[in-house]
Amino acid sequence: MRGVFESVASRYDLMNDLMSGGLHRLWKDAAVDWLAPRPGMAVLDVAGGTGDIAFRILRRAPTARVTVLDLTPAMLEEGRRRAAARGIAGLSWVAGDAMALPFPDRSFDAWTIAFGIRNVTRPEAALAEAFRVLRPGGRLMVLEFSRVGVPLLERAYDLYSFHVIPAMGQAVTGDRESYRYLVESIRRFPDQESFLGMIRAAGFERARYRNLTMGVACLHSAWKI
Repeated sequence: MRGVFESVASRYDLMNDLMSGGLHRLWKDAAVDWLAPRPGMAVLDVAGGTGDIAFRILRRAPTARVTVLDLTPAMLEEGRRRAAARGIAGLSWVAGDAMALPFPDRSFDAWTIAFGIRNVTRPEAALAEAFRVLRPGGRLMVLEFSRVGVPLLERAYDLYSFHVIPAMGQAVTGDRESYRYLVESIRRFPDQESFLGMIRAAGFERARYRNLTMGVACLHSAWKI
């Protein structure tokens, strides 16, 4: 997994723009809108190496304390570069594993992840770790690709995903196989209701989800009570 993201780190966000037609930016905005970050809150953004979610949180709540954790040092380096270019300071950048977080219990007010949970070997372990490091009243927010509920659109989406995206990855990053893997990981990930059940099984309450773009992406939200 680290090798996949090391290969594409420098052009990861460009590929996100090309693959989604820029929609990933609106989806991330929707995630932070629903999170509604408040001043001074402590947020852990997992698999957030390039800083997209962290930057949005700080725009909404400049005094929030955001820690970005990513498995891949190359992604973190890209995030640091982007933060410096934008004059954004105060972020913490940590290399680590979502399934074994290097933080004490009850350390954060919110735990976020965008397009990363499907790449975790055992998502249930990552959810358990999220529950552990959140304080009572803490919020879980997951943005991930999901299942399209319209059969004709689903067929078109599959054709685009398996034929266009790997070719685009080859043209932009020189790496077809990493993008073939990323497409396949989307299809292996549980659907909306199944993932909702996994969140509840981890101990979270008030769990719900919102489909984005007819289910191409989905937001899951839950609370540690």
